[in-house]
Parts: sequence; structure tokens; C-alpha cells
Amino acid sequence: MILPHLPERQEKPRAKGVTMMMDKGLSLQEASNIIEVAGHLIDFAKLGFGTSIVSNKVKEKVKLYHAAGIKVFLGGTLFEACLIRDCLSEYEKFIHELEIDCVEISDGSMAMDHSKKCELITRFAKDRTVLSEVGAKEEDVFTDSGLWVHHIKAELEAGSSFVIAEAREGGNVGIYKNTGKADDALINEILKHIPPQKLLWEAPLKSQQVWFIKLLGHDVNLGNIAPSDMIPLETLRLGLRGDTFFDVLPGEFQKFRIQ
Repeated sequence: MILPHLPERQEKPRAKGVTMMMDKGLSLQEASNIIEVAGHLIDFAKLGFGTSIVSNKVKEKVKLYHAAGIKVFLGGTLFEACLIRDCLSEYEKFIHELEIDCVEISDGSMAMDHSKKCELITRFAKDRTVLSEVGAKEEDVFTDSGLWVHHIKAELEAGSSFVIAEAREGGNVGIYKNTGKADDALINEILKHIPPQKLLWEAPLKSQQVWFIKLLGHDVNLGNIAPSDMIPLETLRLGLRGDTFFDVLPGEFQKFRIQ
């Protein structure tokens, strides 16, 4: 059924309205199931934190995602775990064996000189898609908005295709306050300087997804979405859920809002 006044969504591969799904250890059957119902909506599947080295049949799962046109990358925490142990060559061998051509480069768990991070971005961007991540994973680590902007700009210049704004899977750090509410001052300052299509906002909670859709529209890039939330998120983008119902409708429909 085709409804009028629905926002237009790009087909994959998308340049905007990108969705990154968080896979925290799905089985082959679970991955196949989510691909069956929502594969057309998933642009990236992130094998979260270090799950890829403690899960069975990861290579087979990566092949499933790739066959559905879904790019796969491993959680940035695993990258940092290898970096701090001076095991980057082993990390590169691992992702090569998995036939993964996307990499997340982050510094959310360990201190890293930012110039070093940018060097790593440039190194990996030579033959892979790089998504870098800005923001610490700890609630009590404060980074001012000016430094966020500086780091994001530098990482895009170094070769990142997208810069991920940190929130963790709980949605209570980085671009969010510990209550889960968006740090609107920080986010608006970032948006003054960075094109929104180059940013991927982690938004694991429904309230955060709604907030960003209302702020930036249905084509906002969102990440850390649970598999079970892929279809509900798309209905939010299209105004097929109460939270965004009137946001996609022209002015003449606004008289029907419930007062």
C-alpha cells in the first residue's frame, strides 16, 4: 500500500538516512531473520565491542550480511584492545580473514594522541571504509564542544567516511547526559561546523531516535540500533508512529492534532 505524504528514502547504498545496527552476538539464524525482515533498512552491522573474537561462525555471518548489501565492521573497543597490546598486524589479519572492508577507529576506552589516531585513520582508509568515533565511554570524562568539533574535522580530513558520535549501547554518555537526554548544546555546536551527512549519531533509545528525527529530519544517520528496533525506527522516520506522526504531514493536516 502506497501512502501519500511519506518522506522519500534513498535505496541502498545510501548517502544519507544511514542506519547502523548493533549486533552483540546474534546467531546465524538470528542474523538471517533480521535480514529477511529488515535487511533493506540496514546499512552497517557493527559486531559490537569484542564479540567477534568470542562468537562462533563469525565469518559465515559476515557473508550473510554482505550478501544482503550490509557493510560490516568490528567494534572500536576491539581495535583499541589490539592497539594497546601492539597487535594491530594481528587485527588486520583477522579482518582480512573475515573479508571485512570497514574499520571503526576509536579512542573511547584508552588515551591516545589525536594525531596518532588520525594517522591510523589515514592508514586504514587507503583500502577500507573507515568510521571513526569521537567521545569517551566513561560518564565522568568531559570534552568541550570545541574539541569535539576539532577532532571531528581532523578525522574527516584524515579519511573517515563517517564520524560516529559516542553514546555507548546504553545511551548515557558522550552526546547524552547520564539521564539519556541529548546534550543539545553540544550537538548544536557540532552541527554548526560539520555537515550532518558525515555524522552518525549513536541513538540506542527510542526517545533519542525521536529527538534526532525531529531535529534533523527522517534522513538523519543513526547508529547502535538494536535488531528488534530496526523496523520501529523506520516507522519513526516515515511518520508511521505516534511520536513523529504529524512531522511528515503538510500544514493542512495539522488541524487534526489532538489537543
